[in-house]
Amino acid sequence: MTPNFRRNAIGVAVLSLASFASMAQDQAQVQAQPADATSLREVTVTGNPLGASELIAPTTTLSGDKLLLRSQSTLGETLDNVPGVSSSYFGPNASRPIIRGQDGDRIRILQNGGGAPDASALSYDHAVPVDALVTDRIEVLRGPSALQYGGSAVGGVVNVIDNRIPTEPINGFGGRADLGYATGNKEKNGGVVLEGGNDRFALHVDAFNRDSKDVSVPITLECSKPGSPWTARKICNSANEAHGGAVGGTMFFDQGYIGASVSTYRSTYGTVAEDDVTIGMKSDRYALEGEWRPGGFISSIHAKMSHTDYRHTEFEGGTPGTTFSNMSNDLRIEARHQKIGNFEGLVGFSSETNRFAADGEEAFAPHSRTRSNALFMYEEYGTSWGRLSFGARTEQVRIRSLGYPDDPTVTRFAVGERTFNPHSAAFGALVNLAPQWQLTSNLAYTERAPKDYELLANGPHVATAAWEVGDPNLKKEKSTGLDLGAQWKSGPNTARVNAYVTRFSNYIGLTASGRNLDEEGNVAEPGATDTLAEYVYSGVRARFTGIEANGNLRLLGSEGFARMDDAGTLDLEWRGDIVRAKNLDTGEPLPRIAPLRLGATLAYANGPWGARFGFDYNAAQHRIPSVGARETDAYTLWNAAITYRMKVQRANLTWYARMDNITNKLAYSATSILTTTVYPNAPLPGRTLKVGLRVTF
Repeated sequence: MTPNFRRNAIGVAVLSLASFASMAQDQAQVQAQPADATSLREVTVTGNPLGASELIAPTTTLSGDKLLLRSQSTLGETLDNVPGVSSSYFGPNASRPIIRGQDGDRIRILQNGGGAPDASALSYDHAVPVDALVTDRIEVLRGPSALQYGGSAVGGVVNVIDNRIPTEPINGFGGRADLGYATGNKEKNGGVVLEGGNDRFALHVDAFNRDSKDVSVPITLECSKPGSPWTARKICNSANEAHGGAVGGTMFFDQGYIGASVSTYRSTYGTVAEDDVTIGMKSDRYALEGEWRPGGFISSIHAKMSHTDYRHTEFEGGTPGTTFSNMSNDLRIEARHQKIGNFEGLVGFSSETNRFAADGEEAFAPHSRTRSNALFMYEEYGTSWGRLSFGARTEQVRIRSLGYPDDPTVTRFAVGERTFNPHSAAFGALVNLAPQWQLTSNLAYTERAPKDYELLANGPHVATAAWEVGDPNLKKEKSTGLDLGAQWKSGPNTARVNAYVTRFSNYIGLTASGRNLDEEGNVAEPGATDTLAEYVYSGVRARFTGIEANGNLRLLGSEGFARMDDAGTLDLEWRGDIVRAKNLDTGEPLPRIAPLRLGATLAYANGPWGARFGFDYNAAQHRIPSVGARETDAYTLWNAAITYRMKVQRANLTWYARMDNITNKLAYSATSILTTTVYPNAPLPGRTLKVGLRVTF
């Protein structure tokens, strides 16, 4: 997708917006929908496949202004500071969500409930190919109760919903357009989402573009990248360009629907860990989804399948270096049955295949093929006092190593095949104690098959500044998790708290062996230079415990402490979490765990105006292993935002300004590998002002 095409696509979409507004004024033949008619229903499907609004599993949903005001260029940073969620932060261009201290392949990232494989779990510097500019809603399911998504969801699930395949009729035409600019990295961004249709057909089109320079920070840093200043108050090599889009459509019939979409994502960004290395990434995804409601005992059969072609190349200067690719297919079928007494539920089948390859000097894992097939079930039992849930899943995972076919002289990779049969089960309960109180509990036993790189890695990995070594004899990862929660709601006043413990009998982690290896992978002589520390994937006993809490308190306005309706409303939004993770074999803490975090925001609303002012406090992190981690100091980041809404004919305009890190505080993330490997070159971004406009129609 060329720059001219991107500009033209966005230009055409904006002209379409203006033309449609004019048509609405002149009473065009097609009657307009209400402003929010094209938005998805606020039903959280990730936490409950049956669509219940009261969820047993702890779930957070971001959409509308909540998502708009916290959106960043990466998924991890967008979700950072959601209770229980932190970010892997490999600079401003690559980060994955960390949920309850667990990251990588223990966090499942979905698109519209289906798989969207990439290579982001393989390495911290690999970006997730999604963008909030064309996202309708993000659902975060915390904890191990999402077993219908496999062992890779033991920590949680992040479901990115973009409605590229509409699942409900759209009668009319609508959409939204976003424009934004940020001072801290001189980012210019824009996105357009257009949807239209009738009772039988629906069409979705979207496009987005981001362009940012190096990120400003509160400290002067060195930079050896050609063409850049030798020293500057910026993170060297942190610029980013990203663009993409999609076309999708659905045909509806009396007993269901069938739809398809084609989407693309392109990004070129600096890796931050190396001053002269950039990554050129592309991801193309083809998806098909449908539902049939035959009636009778089987009330619906829902199926979705996708094919993803992911590839990125690491350029050293302008020369292509290591290339990673992942070709994947994903199929998911769910059959929901009608109620049997107080029971309702579904059974399902899922299948995933992945063809992974890494070629180049820094190919630390071999070519491999992975196939996973699974059967799962989920049932709920309704009572007068609440609900009980039960789920079970059985899988077969086959991993085959092909070595390094492009160069048979490379023999450091093991060749062969392993087969695993993980089994998982979960129980949940929701109890209504009173109209304002609910208690929840979740108990889950989960097994996860080792990933290909955990079994087969054997090479230099710059992102971790280590020579990583897999173990072909690894066994399944096994864990038992318990979550207890309580929530209270009275009008606008809410409070929720969850406490959890997850114990692993075989936690597959990457730990230092204490040896240094040379560039050929041999044990280095004492005092040798240009060596890498050896890190080995191994199974250990581990325990994760933590508490999450958040809520809202109305201070001013209706149902508040002060009843001054003419003065608008003033709410106090509060949040906090803490997690402890321990290697039970060594007694040491596990690395890259978020410290105690507390936050609060005053949110004011009066007519078309809205304002927010708050802080996020991160305590010092001194609980680190003796090797391979760095302590971090405490810090507080202050932020503020203001919004103004207006209506122009049929269009609703939201003007906003947001300032992050108001005091320009120097801070380092405890959950980022860069804090250890390239310190002090990758602090969190400094003060930045973002202004923007969202138009919905």
